Amino acid sequence: MTAVLEASGLGKRYGHKWALSECMLAIPAGKVVGLVGPNGAGKSTLLQLAVGLLHPDAGSIAVLGERPGASSSEMARVGYVAQDTPTYAGLSVSDHLRFGARMNPSWDGALAEQRIAHLGLDPHQKAGRLSGGQRAQLALTLAVAKRPELLVLDEPVASLDPLARREFLQGLMEVVAEHGASVIVSSHLVADLERICDYLIVLVGSRVRVAGDIDDLLASHHRLTGPRHERDALPSGQAVIAGSHTDKQSTLVVRADGPILDPSWSVEQLDLEDIVLAYMARAVEQPKLEVRS
Repeated sequence: MTAVLEASGLGKRYGHKWALSECMLAIPAGKVVGLVGPNGAGKSTLLQLAVGLLHPDAGSIAVLGERPGASSSEMARVGYVAQDTPTYAGLSVSDHLRFGARMNPSWDGALAEQRIAHLGLDPHQKAGRLSGGQRAQLALTLAVAKRPELLVLDEPVASLDPLARREFLQGLMEVVAEHGASVIVSSHLVADLERICDYLIVLVGSRVRVAGDIDDLLASHHRLTGPRHERDALPSGQAVIAGSHTDKQSTLVVRADGPILDPSWSVEQLDLEDIVLAYMARAVEQPKLEVRS
């Protein structure tokens, strides 16, 4: 399957600090990808590299088969909504649409106007007088009306209340269903990503810790509880992601290639948030260890 984003040894440094390090990714096309991690993990840096706002200090990145920002044609294929869902306070909603039409050769004016009408936005209203949720929807409209092949969203709902967040995500899924764009959306709200995404990347401490289809991640990760075991006592097909121990009992989060057959273990399925937290805990305990899939 064609990769919508490929990164090899990708790194970005600010001064002496690496915001992104040794990033290896191959994200399949046609996916809604959730990028999750704590604040400062490098999520915004990765996305800004993907849309050409930043340039790497190490390694390489290709988006839709090209170097990000290399040409106007490549930029036209990517839609981007930044973290603060930027709009121009002094411009009206209709001014924004006219601006979008002038800046984007593939602009779909009918789509933009339909979305604005569906959202109930007043075309004459200044953006500065819109609610946070309305500004986010306007920014999304500007991104999708350019008819991108890839839509990149950097924590677009972080500042929204729960209802506005739900409405934004619902609008995003309607766009995906109708127009089939690939999507990469970052957030630290795992529950939001679980509702809309089918592929997950966990980024912690400037490195990718795990990446893969969500169904595969859910099927392959388990919590094991049983008599105390050491890590090296487990079968080779079971990788310990995180664990805790008492004198007599071990509780482990493992990634397994197949079913857990040892009857001494009590096996529990994990939800997506459990998996994310396990990789975050592993990164804190072993900051130099990178897990790739």
